[in-house]
Amino acid sequence: MDQPMTDECRRAVKVRRFSLVVSLVLIVGCNAVLFVGFTMSGINLDDLVKTPDLFDAKHDVCLRLSWQSLPGASEPVRLCSEWLNLSDPSGRTHSLQPDTKLKKGSDGQYYVDHPVQADYRLLLLLLFVTVTIIGGVRAKWFLVNRYRLHLESSSGRPVSPTR
Repeated sequence: MDQPMTDECRRAVKVRRFSLVVSLVLIVGCNAVLFVGFTMSGINLDDLVKTPDLFDAKHDVCLRLSWQSLPGASEPVRLCSEWLNLSDPSGRTHSLQPDTKLKKGSDGQYYVDHPVQADYRLLLLLLFVTVTIIGGVRAKWFLVNRYRLHLESSSGRPVSPTR
C-alpha cells in the first residue's frame, strides 16, 4: 500500500522543483547576460581565430600580380595580389589584405610577419563569462537554501542555516 508522504518528503519535492525552476531561469538569464556582454565587447571571433588568407603556389592559381613597396627592399617587389584557391568550392577570388605585413627572410624570400596580437578584450570577456557562471551558481545556492529555510520555518521545524 502507498504510505502518505511525510512533511519532509513534500518539502524535499518542493525544494527539488524550486531548484529546477531556478536552474532554468538562471540558464536563460545568464546566457542573456553573456550574449549582451559579448555583443557589447565588439569582439569578432572570426578575426581572432582565422589565419590570414595567403597565396600558396602549390594550391592556388595567381590571377593578378602587383608591385608593392616593402620595408627593407630598395625597389618594389612583385607579389600575387589576387588568386583562386583551388580547394575553395565557392570559386571566389582571394586577395592580399592591405594590412598584411611582409618581411624579408634570411634566404632573401618574403614571408608574412605574424605579430603577436594581444586582444585584452577577449581576456576580459573570458573573465566576464567566469564571473557570470560563478555568480549564477552562487545565486542558485543562495535562493534554494533560502527557500528551503522558508519551508522549514513555516512548518514549525527548527531551522538549520546550512545543510
